[in-house]
Amino acid sequence: MDINVGDVVRLKKQHPCGSKEWEVLRSGADFRLKCRGCGHQIMISRQLLEKSVREIL
Repeated sequence: MDINVGDVVRLKKQHPCGSKEWEVLRSGADFRLKCRGCGHQIMISRQLLEKSVREIL
């Protein structure tokens, strides 16, 4: 899966704030994602992210 910095991804499960869209801030073995709803940032492994992505916007 080709996910780059600056892409917006829609995940299968929503964040507690209600948003399903995340912006990619860093890519590599891990990804840093920023919630488009509340601005919360998380680190997630490549394997887990690729499994949970519904679409790349």
